[in-house]
Amino acid sequence: MYSKSNVLFQGHRNFRLRIVLATLSGKAIKITKIRSHDLNPGLKDYEVSFLRLIESVTNGSHIEISYTGTTVIYRPGIIVGGKVTHNCPHSKSIGYFLEPLLMLAPFSKHKFSVLLKGLTNKESDVGVDTIKWGLLPVMEKFGVRDCLIHIVKRGSPPLGGGEVHLVCNSLLPVPLTIHAIELPKFSAIRGVAYCTRVSPSTVNRMIDGARSVLKGTGCEVNITADVWKGENSGKSPGFGITLVAESKKGWRIVADNVGGTQGLPEDLGELTAYQLMDEITKSGGVGRFQLALCLVFMTIGKEDIGRIKVHDSQIDENLIHDLRDIKELFGTEAFIQNDTDLDANDEYKIISLKGSGFTNISKKIA
Repeated sequence: MYSKSNVLFQGHRNFRLRIVLATLSGKAIKITKIRSHDLNPGLKDYEVSFLRLIESVTNGSHIEISYTGTTVIYRPGIIVGGKVTHNCPHSKSIGYFLEPLLMLAPFSKHKFSVLLKGLTNKESDVGVDTIKWGLLPVMEKFGVRDCLIHIVKRGSPPLGGGEVHLVCNSLLPVPLTIHAIELPKFSAIRGVAYCTRVSPSTVNRMIDGARSVLKGTGCEVNITADVWKGENSGKSPGFGITLVAESKKGWRIVADNVGGTQGLPEDLGELTAYQLMDEITKSGGVGRFQLALCLVFMTIGKEDIGRIKVHDSQIDENLIHDLRDIKELFGTEAFIQNDTDLDANDEYKIISLKGSGFTNISKKIA
């Protein structure tokens, strides 16, 4: 039943973030008109699977899905974590499920040990390597020191067969306040080129393609070859590459790609290297996909003002929707202003967010 205490949302946009924010804030939400005008209205299989995953890492959560699937009521319980195994549908990669789990794992009653099975990398989804190299270092800045992602098996599309193990031993009462107002200076470029059930030479061709672009940067380039064979290589042939620009202070910008059926490995390596350069140019303190996690951790921090530098291109429709949802559930407004640094040009802004004074209620009850 819908009650006035439920926070009301419309549409499928930001579905995962809304569920995560509701879980952290302890507020019940109702999402209506989910793809109500589509030929196939309602929740997709991966969204239902995500709700089941949230249900398994929390205790006391109550989920109601309407007959048509266009309305969901979610009353959050307590984040308990523990040992969980979850089979992800092949319509989304494991990264789709892993990303929101990282926002919840440090604020659990018990340590997280979640085994996710499915596709480790998929075109148009954030890959597991990207999350491992891009999000875990950002979490360290907020005080989450002991969080690991192990790729047990690689699983390429379409049949998958991959396994990823998330272990989070770092349980925090509250995240640290962050002040990321300097542009990172990148000194090294690292990465991993992987392949499953194809010739190992594919990996070297990707690495050569990426190196041909990156050699002009003057940075140290170190790309690891990751060839998977036998049982651990999943059920389908595939290849891909993830590149990471790393600063001495631990900030990272990431770009990744998965090889297509007609694509050449050299072209994939080159394309990813150019995308990394573009991402560095159009990023502030963190990259585009790392921004949502930063905003969530800043929101649930102690009652202090955190700040982060962003590029103008990062202030897009997605960011505005994220900030609106945060305001709706936590009542916290972000303040965006021009960067006052004399050396900076007009391309950058500073986002200031006051923490809501969140405390880990899961630990309290424990």
